[in-house]
Amino acid sequence: RDPDAFEALEGILPELLKDKDDEATIRVWVPGCSTGEEAYSIAICLLEVFAERNRNVGLKIFGSDLSDRAIDAARAGLYAESELTGVSPERLARFFERADGRYRISRDVRDSCVFVRHDVTRDPPFARLALISCRNVLIYFDADLQRRILPLFHHCLNKPGYLFLGSSEDITGF
Repeated sequence: RDPDAFEALEGILPELLKDKDDEATIRVWVPGCSTGEEAYSIAICLLEVFAERNRNVGLKIFGSDLSDRAIDAARAGLYAESELTGVSPERLARFFERADGRYRISRDVRDSCVFVRHDVTRDPPFARLALISCRNVLIYFDADLQRRILPLFHHCLNKPGYLFLGSSEDITGF
């Protein structure tokens, strides 16, 4: 979904590798991850960047959501063909396998992602992050909650670190 946003994201992903040795781990958080598509998409993009640059950097993507059902679906990484219409045939062949008439995210991509039930407004955040992808989440927060959450995100990000927002997000005052 949203190829323009992912094209922009792919432009900064090499920056995450700068000054990283192969023992380093790039950490990403996707709050409000729903059934995992965003987390897996970012994992695929980063794994492609690692391969293009012949780098063996670690990757850990934390997907969090309030819904246990969504988290279970994300952990399974199983999607109907209709949910993958924007996935190129090359990526489909490389990062998915057929399973029960559907497609499952490959083991190496699933192993880079951890999905947990988490309330971003109450639970401690993840830390030492290179990227937070918070697309189409802040639109559900009122201004007071945004004023509380955005400094928390800023504190969790490495320097440099990136906050990836959706086009409908409005973070006035920051």
